[in-house]
Amino acid sequence: MFELENWLREIGPVKAALLATLFTWFITALGAAFVFIIRNPTRKVFDILLGFAGGVMVAASFWSLLNPSIQLSERLYPTISWMPAAVGFGIGGLFLFCLDKIMPHLHINFGVEEKEGINTSLRSTSLMVLAITLHNIPEGLAVGVLFGAAASGLEEASFGAAIALAIGIGLQNFPEGLAVAFPVRSLGASKLKSFWYGQLSALVEPVAGVIGALAVIYVQAFLPFALAFAAGAMIYVVIEEVIPETQRSTNTDLAVLGFIIGFIVMMVLDVALG
Repeated sequence: MFELENWLREIGPVKAALLATLFTWFITALGAAFVFIIRNPTRKVFDILLGFAGGVMVAASFWSLLNPSIQLSERLYPTISWMPAAVGFGIGGLFLFCLDKIMPHLHINFGVEEKEGINTSLRSTSLMVLAITLHNIPEGLAVGVLFGAAASGLEEASFGAAIALAIGIGLQNFPEGLAVAFPVRSLGASKLKSFWYGQLSALVEPVAGVIGALAVIYVQAFLPFALAFAAGAMIYVVIEEVIPETQRSTNTDLAVLGFIIGFIVMMVLDVALG
């Protein structure tokens, strides 16, 4: 791990963030690739995996983002140390709220009549990709911001924590690839087209990751806000999208257990590596 951290320092935060988010995209593509080798998973499997993804996102929001934001604020803004985390978190949630109202999308497990955002003639497949893309924007930002923070040499952030976050986000991206590819396949698309749609939603993560890394490198005073912003955006996604998607069947208890397991996995990753 020490050699990996040294190598990441050598290549710089932007390249490190790009590589990390390419990894998270690859795991999404890996999940989507299962459309070539297995039949459509049961709804029970989907609900457990989506619950797991939600648990990872909530744990990452606190352990990897909010906690470092608060610690950094205590040093940079000692008289108002609560303010950056609170403001950043609120703006992050508001940002996703606005995207949710504007971007046309269709949640997994929802009927086409329940599509959200502006009116559009896009097909269900495209709307499902856009829904998962909403998940991935704050995830890419979170990884990029944390790599930028680590590269800045701040003791409140480390490459170990950034690597842990990238691994956690990658783990929860696996079911997201499944969650797009298989519903698209069930609508009559070919396996190749289903895979294409499944991986497509995660391509926004490298872009968001590079933007996040660049932002905090050049404006360090902005870092506590950026960390909390990513946390707020991720929590909005979990509450508004991930949890409702798991609560529309008889598998709610299993989805909750998946959530708890995901939370534990991300917490252990962050504490062990960060």
